[in-house]
Amino acid sequence: MTASLPATENADPAFLDYDTWPVATQLTALWQSQLAAAAVVSSALPALTAAVESALPRLKAGGRLVYAGAGSSGRLAAQDGAELEPTYNWPPERMCLLIAGGREALLNAVENAEDDASAGCAEIEALQVTANDVVVGIAASGKTPYTVACIKAARNAGALTVGIANVPETALLLAAEHAVFVGTGAEPIAGSTRMKAGTAQKIVLNLLSTSLMTGLGRVYRARMVDMRSRNAKLRERAVRMVINLTDCSEENARIALEQTEGHVKSAVLMALGADKKAAETALSQSDDNLRNALSRLGLARTSLCT
Repeated sequence: MTASLPATENADPAFLDYDTWPVATQLTALWQSQLAAAAVVSSALPALTAAVESALPRLKAGGRLVYAGAGSSGRLAAQDGAELEPTYNWPPERMCLLIAGGREALLNAVENAEDDASAGCAEIEALQVTANDVVVGIAASGKTPYTVACIKAARNAGALTVGIANVPETALLLAAEHAVFVGTGAEPIAGSTRMKAGTAQKIVLNLLSTSLMTGLGRVYRARMVDMRSRNAKLRERAVRMVINLTDCSEENARIALEQTEGHVKSAVLMALGADKKAAETALSQSDDNLRNALSRLGLARTSLCT
């Protein structure tokens, strides 16, 4: 019977006496299992590459990024999605999170919510997904009814679908156009998929969203140039970005940011000599891509300082 269980539900023989080990030994073994989970992600990179390349044209055309999941997987997706607006100024109306059980499930377990396939279908229908939307379903087992239903309904509606799972050939991976399998295997604590599976899922989500935001022109020279400067730390980071990207003085960086209401991209162009209108126009005509706007205006940095 055990052999028929998904890999994430099996007991790892190496951990059968785990509860008898000294704390130091427990922690070392858990740490090693986390490293192994991170390493496994490398095998998923080709599938993830294909997913990102397919998603970018749809998001550039105005599509939404939608995450769907249940339990730990849904909470990991929520964490990733919540970072996209402050880090990359991704419009909140274009980041949709579907989690089995609704918002209450972000902090509390909601009984039987993950088994409600009809709820998944209904929520996708309520979103009125289109061909420009990208729907990402995450489930360690790959068979969570709610998540599988979200992906099936989204694909039927014409959206691009991505499935992320830790068990091969599951319903979720078979339902999605792009199947991202991360084989983390048995957990140190059998079935506790917030461990290895969760770590791998978080890494995959980090890679997916960061690559998407980069492809959408929200990163320039390894800096988050679309960042929202909402507190003192981030305002100072914006100043440093403008200085490093233009080699201007701190005073000029602050003036440029003040004139652009903290918008780093426009401030960079202004610090390099463009007026505000020219900066805004260049960005508009360059799909808000700073590198392309710099080229359009014939501007260049005066040094390679970092």
